[in-house]
Amino acid sequence: MADQEGGDSEDDAILIPETATLLPSTQHCLHSIYSVVFIRELRSQGLSFQLWPAATTLLTLLDGYHGDPSTSPLGPTLSALDMRKRPLKILELGSGTGLVGIAAAATLGATVTVTDLPHVIPNLLFNVEANVSVLEANGGIVHVAALGWGEAADVEVIGREFDLILASDVVYHDHLYEPLLKTLRLLILGEAEENEEGRVFVMAHLRRWKKESAFFKKARKVFEVEVLHVDPPCHGSRVGVTVFRFTAKKSGRKMLNSTGNTNVTA
Repeated sequence: MADQEGGDSEDDAILIPETATLLPSTQHCLHSIYSVVFIRELRSQGLSFQLWPAATTLLTLLDGYHGDPSTSPLGPTLSALDMRKRPLKILELGSGTGLVGIAAAATLGATVTVTDLPHVIPNLLFNVEANVSVLEANGGIVHVAALGWGEAADVEVIGREFDLILASDVVYHDHLYEPLLKTLRLLILGEAEENEEGRVFVMAHLRRWKKESAFFKKARKVFEVEVLHVDPPCHGSRVGVTVFRFTAKKSGRKMLNSTGNTNVTA
């Protein structure tokens, strides 16, 4: 947390990236660390280059957890991980603009790897570099890497030594359901040590289509899926953002180990 002693007002104490005045960007306050994250959106370049409601929900929850873990919907999950007494290692899937990963690194003092497809990486790098001062002031580190869902080789490159996996607004195109689930199986079920504490996947999701229920039906065959938080609807929507927690079912890990095949249909 930024040092607030010395009589400065909160406005004076807010940490703003040095490059902020140069960015055609949106700004996102992290009140618990008196900082602002700046994110460049390139809306004309596609869905991955703009912000979506679920990302804002996760940022708000991460900020709230840093402010008061006891009242946060993320409290039990993150507090259990904090008991490992070392900086958290976090992976974000489908990072897009990188807002969630940057916020996680800053609020949790974590080492975060943000990932997306290769054509998204330049803007991800831009946003990470634009917020280096905020990250350094709060003990956060962000790495950027390409990761295609369903690609076992990509998972091997970035490794599996993560405590927590995050994602927001990643369940939308139905042809991506199985690749995403395969990546989750590789990361969560494919643990080297049976006695290793299980990894956790926290996903914020805004339901748009009835067909999305197929993803959750498949996921529940190998993962325990529970709801951590639901935002009220806004901006004319009939539903709010829901935050889910995925953990491995013992039966799911046994099935993976017995088949030796990460292509098992979930």
